[in-house]
Amino acid sequence: MKNKEFLWGGSIASHQCEGAYDEDGKGLGIMDLVTVGSVSEPRKFHDEIQEGVVYPSHYGIDFYHRYKEDIALFKEAGFKTLRISIDWSRIYPNGDDEKPNRAGIEHYRELILELRRQEIEPIVTLFHFEMPMNLVKKYGSWTNRKTIDFYLKYAKTMFTEFKDIVTYWSTFNEMNHMDSDMEMTDFFTYMNTGLCYSKLQEPAKTMVYCSYNMTLASVKAVKLGHKINPNFQIGCVFGLTPVYAWSCNPDDAIKAFHAMDKDWYQVDAMTKGAFPEYKLEIYRQRGVELELSEEDKKAFREGKIDFISVNYYGSAVESAKGAETEDTNFFGGQSNPYLEKSDWGWTIDPKGLRYLLLMLDRRYNLPMIITENGLGAVDVLEDGKVHDSYRIHYVKEHLNQLKLAIEEDKVNCFGYLMWGPIDLISATTGEMKKRYGFIYVDQDDAGNGSLKRLKKDSFEWFQDYTSKW
Repeated sequence: MKNKEFLWGGSIASHQCEGAYDEDGKGLGIMDLVTVGSVSEPRKFHDEIQEGVVYPSHYGIDFYHRYKEDIALFKEAGFKTLRISIDWSRIYPNGDDEKPNRAGIEHYRELILELRRQEIEPIVTLFHFEMPMNLVKKYGSWTNRKTIDFYLKYAKTMFTEFKDIVTYWSTFNEMNHMDSDMEMTDFFTYMNTGLCYSKLQEPAKTMVYCSYNMTLASVKAVKLGHKINPNFQIGCVFGLTPVYAWSCNPDDAIKAFHAMDKDWYQVDAMTKGAFPEYKLEIYRQRGVELELSEEDKKAFREGKIDFISVNYYGSAVESAKGAETEDTNFFGGQSNPYLEKSDWGWTIDPKGLRYLLLMLDRRYNLPMIITENGLGAVDVLEDGKVHDSYRIHYVKEHLNQLKLAIEEDKVNCFGYLMWGPIDLISATTGEMKKRYGFIYVDQDDAGNGSLKRLKKDSFEWFQDYTSKW
């Protein structure tokens, strides 16, 4: 299959790579208060910066100052696109500021123009867990509808400033993980809202209002962006996990469907022109009455996304009887005995990607792009080399399934962006040793190292593979 228009590339997030957390007028963001952790020690969320504590977002991999060097490497690897996020707290340091921070705007303008100079298409995510902390403390984060207005002001600023140099936008990243139907973790709640689930007085109700207000903010931003530039292509990024039934027992099939459906209602809301009635009924059963105004209904009708962005890392298994094995899965449910796991306990399921794309294509009939997929692993640096055959195997197997989905299943997918094309801070653990990239960064979990960039074996493999696609 030869398609010169297919978008090969990678995705990064500002809080995981930029550093420079207190430079050029940037305000304090929610991720600036999250500590380093590990696979066995969860990251902690602080109200204030504490002395002697390691906060990885403070240094990242210094992409803020080194982006030209890194973009040149992405170009060499054959990238056609790079998905970046803009840190809201660099543009409106407090979130409710009257005027934007010009230094922040100009930084991202230069970054985007550098991508253009290297013939790399920018895809800009407006919200990738980078929220001004002031909005959490002063307004209660997304529980308050005022936050929608602050977000739209920020979105309007970005759409207007970059209307001639950015075509592809994503409104949010993985907010679909917040759901009143399941017991949330502090981690996913905090990443999206700056709130800790365990500290909420009415967690289920809070999750309803936060997820609804973010969904509403997304559809309103889509309409706003299309008004500013009708040529904008605006989507939203969803972290989606296909769920298999443990057995052919119909009860297992229903259990698996409901487990997967929890992550899909926001896709429905952003593609079908209405917030799903089935979800409102589920809210009522949980004791939360969510009444939609006529203005809200109009926003859903007029703010449908142009494409679906898919973050895929693995699959899950569910049984109606509960635990079939003692081994659980990071993505929920049981561990699948037919699949291997990564060093961090994530299932490795290339065929799950094809299965997921098939479901999305048939259900929504919209263009799709894979915006995250990759393998976190411990890489060993030997004589200036990283021989990461395991990463090559992982990506190759997923791309083989993607090719089948496009060629045999006729799925409408226009790009593949691997997560972390350069080693960066892990969002889930705050580590550097959980490496995803084709490019090695000399830095340890405490932020020490030369920051020298080195090409891994997977770098040249990806360069060669994509040129022959």
